[in-house]
Amino acid sequence: MAEVLELKAARAARGTVRLPGSKSISNRVLLLAALAAGDTEVRGLLDAEDTRVMREALERLGVAITERSSGLTVAGAGGVFREKKADLFLGNAGTALRPLTAALALCEGEYTVGGVPRMHERPVGDLVDALRAIGARIDYADTEGFPPLAIHPAKVHVAGPVPVKGDVSSQFLSALLMALPLTGREATIEVRGELISKPYVEITLNVMRRFGVAVERDGWARFRVPRARYSSPGTIYVEGDASSASYFLAAGALGGGPVRVEGVGRESIQGDVRFTDVLAAMGAAVRMGDGWIECAGREKLVPIDVDVNHIPDAAMTAAVLALFAGGKTRLRNIASWRVKETDRIAAMASELRKLGASVEEGSDYLAITPPAKVKPDVAIDTYDDHRMAMSFSLVALGGVPVRITNPQCVAKTFPDYFAALAKICGQ
Repeated sequence: MAEVLELKAARAARGTVRLPGSKSISNRVLLLAALAAGDTEVRGLLDAEDTRVMREALERLGVAITERSSGLTVAGAGGVFREKKADLFLGNAGTALRPLTAALALCEGEYTVGGVPRMHERPVGDLVDALRAIGARIDYADTEGFPPLAIHPAKVHVAGPVPVKGDVSSQFLSALLMALPLTGREATIEVRGELISKPYVEITLNVMRRFGVAVERDGWARFRVPRARYSSPGTIYVEGDASSASYFLAAGALGGGPVRVEGVGRESIQGDVRFTDVLAAMGAAVRMGDGWIECAGREKLVPIDVDVNHIPDAAMTAAVLALFAGGKTRLRNIASWRVKETDRIAAMASELRKLGASVEEGSDYLAITPPAKVKPDVAIDTYDDHRMAMSFSLVALGGVPVRITNPQCVAKTFPDYFAALAKICGQ
């Protein structure tokens, strides 16, 4: 793919897109299948950079993964990993590095985990503190509070509640939840502070149940992990990625539609399906069924003021839609954007301004006032962030040509994204 992708102005979008598997579900399923007793057939797994680094790491840890025409077969370890020494590279995949860190801390081996430079700028201190509280031995190889990490053999204890902060990333809680059954004991987790991105924790709990571990929770502050081992469900299906669905549904809202996505629907376990509420609030017509969602545009989009903490990834799509709304849009409670693949608040504000928008940027919000006319042929910097590239591609659906730099960054979660977009907008 070229270093800069030129997207022509498009006035219409119509058609059907089959979604790739959910990244969040895929990496959770891979990890729990690897830890479970028995073989698990995984169907619909996302094939992208973030899942590939997880697969490679698991194989280095002694897990046999076999490709079949119907999907993958993962031969579970039946507990902790057999390989007791490994140096693992996990790219920029937070859904791989953080859960693996927690699991490895309980495996009584010598491991190092790291990734690309940006991964080493993404905080992991709250998770390390929680693991150290139960006796894990983890050292920072470079900067305190950030990867890369050196994990050493240790005997952990879970006699009392395990404290973990919840206000930076829900992945820390999810990592602990998935790892603690490896202790063979009942454990309780207490969340300190306000837990963000709760729907992603729901995904974790759902996948754990599928592998035989049913966690009880008291609100969002206390979780009881039973004394239970993971066991294979036999076959497990990964539903389509709801975050990726947001771009095509938004294309339907901008380009008239209808645009239908298949692979995710009203029964989804992913919180990002609630992006449909944002689309409806902005004036689009949304329909949902079992395994599909459809969106069509009506008239000019309506500006909104909304808390999007529950849909942090899909909320980026709303930020670009705000360029075409009839007034100021305010997206609130998005502090977690600061510690994603890039500082998404700063990056989004910078690129929206290039297009002519007036943007107010706060510690946990963006307020976006659209220009009278969006500037054409702007080169959008993507910061090696797949969601920046996919979100800003929607500018073309507003009838404005746009240039996307480093378009290949979408390979992180959706390698064929631009081909799928071209299919529905005739480019």
